[in-house]
Amino acid sequence: MNSITQIATTTLVLLLSYTSNPVFAVPQTPNHPVTVAQAKKVSDNLIIPGERVGPVTRKTTKQDLVKLFGASCLVDKTISGAEGIGSFAATQVNLGKERSFLVVWSDQTRTKPLSIDILGSGWKTPEGLSIGTPLSELRKKLGNFQLFGLGWDYSGVILLKTSQLSRYLGKLSLQVDAAPSAYKNHPKDYQAVSGDGTFSSSDPHWQPLGIRISEINVVLNPEQ
Repeated sequence: MNSITQIATTTLVLLLSYTSNPVFAVPQTPNHPVTVAQAKKVSDNLIIPGERVGPVTRKTTKQDLVKLFGASCLVDKTISGAEGIGSFAATQVNLGKERSFLVVWSDQTRTKPLSIDILGSGWKTPEGLSIGTPLSELRKKLGNFQLFGLGWDYSGVILLKTSQLSRYLGKLSLQVDAAPSAYKNHPKDYQAVSGDGTFSSSDPHWQPLGIRISEINVVLNPEQ
């Protein structure tokens, strides 16, 4: 295993190993009134890697989510860890297609958020990165970087250490994917950048595949 793969594996087991399929869902309590100040916080769509996703911070609890968004928008779940190993408490926050997200908790009492996953397209980093950002824009923001090949567990994961956003290593994970018709329309290009290996973002085989950010994960309280 090369050094890049070792670094990526250590970081990505935490960031990209969850499944949103619920083992069970817990009924919620009635809504709490939302104040003007809370409404302003809720409208915040900024991702600060390692610190917050909008109003959700390292110290946000499940009860805080109820106050911010109302209980009717929340669904508690239990999700599986990496390769089905272990389980984590989670809370789905349903705010519509663009602003929904999943809070993965580091504890069963739902008082300490581990990460924010499955973010909608309305959430953006300070650099303007969001779900749907194309490869051309990524290269403007990140420079030339390395990423994993398509078609396996870490398909399309960007190695931030090799980019101009290396300061976000361990705080943010970005994953890209090809357009749905990419394999059918460009099978040779697709196969050329597939598999358990790393590729340069400047590889010409990426160009016809319609590569865009497909997943963003934000770590708030890394496991020790």
